[in-house]
Amino acid sequence: MEEPQAKILVVDDEAKNVKLLAALLIPRGYTVVTAANGEEALRQVQQEHPDLILLDVMMPILDGFEVCKRLKENDETRLIPVVIMTALGQVEDRIKGIEAGADDFLTKPIHRDELMARIRTSLRLKQTIERKVSVLQGVQEHLAKFVPQSVKRLIEENPAAPELEKREQDVSVLFLDISGYTRLSEQLPPEVLNTLVEQYFSTFLDRLHEADGDINETAGDGFMAIFQDMDQHLHAIKAIDTALALLTATETLNQENSKHPLAIHIGLNSGPAFIGTTRFEGVRGTRWTFTASGPVTNLAARLAGVAEADQLLIGPETVRRVGDRYRLENLGRKHLKNIADAIEIHRVLGLSSSA
Repeated sequence: MEEPQAKILVVDDEAKNVKLLAALLIPRGYTVVTAANGEEALRQVQQEHPDLILLDVMMPILDGFEVCKRLKENDETRLIPVVIMTALGQVEDRIKGIEAGADDFLTKPIHRDELMARIRTSLRLKQTIERKVSVLQGVQEHLAKFVPQSVKRLIEENPAAPELEKREQDVSVLFLDISGYTRLSEQLPPEVLNTLVEQYFSTFLDRLHEADGDINETAGDGFMAIFQDMDQHLHAIKAIDTALALLTATETLNQENSKHPLAIHIGLNSGPAFIGTTRFEGVRGTRWTFTASGPVTNLAARLAGVAEADQLLIGPETVRRVGDRYRLENLGRKHLKNIADAIEIHRVLGLSSSA
């Protein structure tokens, strides 16, 4: 009866041993690739991506222990089962093999039924691990959609102890809201409105990711996004360029959705804010958010609050940073809620001719 097909790398410097193993494996449906020494074995692993390795111990150039050790130290090859073939009674070889990370052992001379049993067992274990890893990767990829890019970078830099504590950092903060959302919620069935918002926000999310922006706070009718860069001018420019792209994307989506068009309005501000995680303790558990807080964020939210449909309003610090890159309309100084002094507000009309 044929075994489930898999690719097996046979590593042995004696040609007769290789031929014997191939004669046993090929009729049972296995694909066999071979190597005559340790260096060739490592090359074959990279080129052929075997499902299992039958590895002799005594070989020229690199012995089996060193080959196994290198494979198990490499993240890309660690999960490939390695079955070390050793002479009868050589306990020292088994000890060295265990220390090198071998998954199983075969005693020479090799018995056919034992060979097949150990191959089946090793392949089943590999398949089980791969299925679990695949599930975990799927979960990770799904959860990653909800994790800000900046958090991913911090975790990648230091997986064991990512620096998520709040720290002061210069950023540009963008608040986007759907204009007339309350009226829309009264006019449209909930399922229609939810589908509509999901369609628009999915496009917005793509534009934000392209510009390395992070969505940090969301609500039914809007969201907050943060832009970071070592260059204070650059993140301000990225934020405005993205905001203009969101307005353009809305126009395009409205052409496709003329029955229920949406309008958005945006407020944007730049400066130092406290960036990091905030923990909320509730009856049903702990919730973590990654956000920016402080006066800069507050002003961006207030600017969004006074912006009208299709308007992008920016604060004075953002104006200072972007120079003459954009066509601006000065709306004068206005008093905004919970902000002591009147703020000079500018509307961004688009790129200037010199940009």
